[in-house]
Amino acid sequence: MGDSWERARRVLADAGLPPGALSDVRPLAGGTYNTVEEILLSDGTRYVLKVPPPPTVPGLRHERRLLVAEADFCAGAERAGVPAPRAVSLAPDDAEPHLLLTACPGVPWPEAAPSDEERDALRTELGRQVARLHRVTGTAYGYPTGALGPLAPDWRTAFTAMTDAVLADAHDHRPWLPCPVDEVAAVFRAAAPALDAVTVPVLVHFDLWPGNILVDRDGPDAPARIGGLIDGERMFWGDPLADFVSLALLDDIERDDAFLAGYAEEGGPAVLDEDARLRLALYRTYLDLIMLTEAVPRAVGAEDARRVRERVGPHLTATLEEIDKASKFTS
Repeated sequence: MGDSWERARRVLADAGLPPGALSDVRPLAGGTYNTVEEILLSDGTRYVLKVPPPPTVPGLRHERRLLVAEADFCAGAERAGVPAPRAVSLAPDDAEPHLLLTACPGVPWPEAAPSDEERDALRTELGRQVARLHRVTGTAYGYPTGALGPLAPDWRTAFTAMTDAVLADAHDHRPWLPCPVDEVAAVFRAAAPALDAVTVPVLVHFDLWPGNILVDRDGPDAPARIGGLIDGERMFWGDPLADFVSLALLDDIERDDAFLAGYAEEGGPAVLDEDARLRLALYRTYLDLIMLTEAVPRAVGAEDARRVRERVGPHLTATLEEIDKASKFTS
């Protein structure tokens, strides 16, 4: 506790905020990589502090300098007018790296437990917000952190670097996979030409599962609304369709009529033709590989590892078969 308080005071001072106004530091659950704490000031102001693990802690290749990506997401969300944290101070390369963020109102979607009627309204609003995010464009493709090298001039080059990295992680960490790593690599290579259809790098959150969507209410009888999209540390510049993977985690975004209606209102209808479905399958495969591989360096317990295998393994197998069939059809 003492270390957290001292660190919070130093971070506040570095950000030009009064360290003497610190009134509480509380750990926040839900993160799997960074240490996350809520900082409260005596005037009621709330901040969120993120601190990465030491560089000696095992991780995946793309998980370096994630604070930079989150700060970029926050800046992009602000440009888009989407509710999200704002970066107050960023020190990714200091002896004590950290990111200080404003706090968003609300609780994660699963805790809010919206009714069916609220769910449809919230998913429609979420669709609008994601469409606004996808209007924010970059100058090149890939992770802005530099973890996998500089940004690439085209999406195929960037996504190939991303998949090569997670495949190398799988070689290193030897997670349980439903098929050999080399077979997955071959499927990626065969389908890579489909990536050339992407010609504009847009802001992709890539981790918009329900736990990273805050739901807020002004009172017990007030309507629910989106309080903020959080944990943008996995963001990259790429294909907007990639966001549809976590938005329908281990499912199909085409089942989410409310979300797609909201997305169409703000950004035009999402085109989900055969070429788009092939790219979506590539992004599902990428995320499945991350979920299965990260269980090893995270050292999750046996029960958690079993649950991941049972949920993600069949999904990955089915998706690889889908890509293989589509690639042969289009080649």
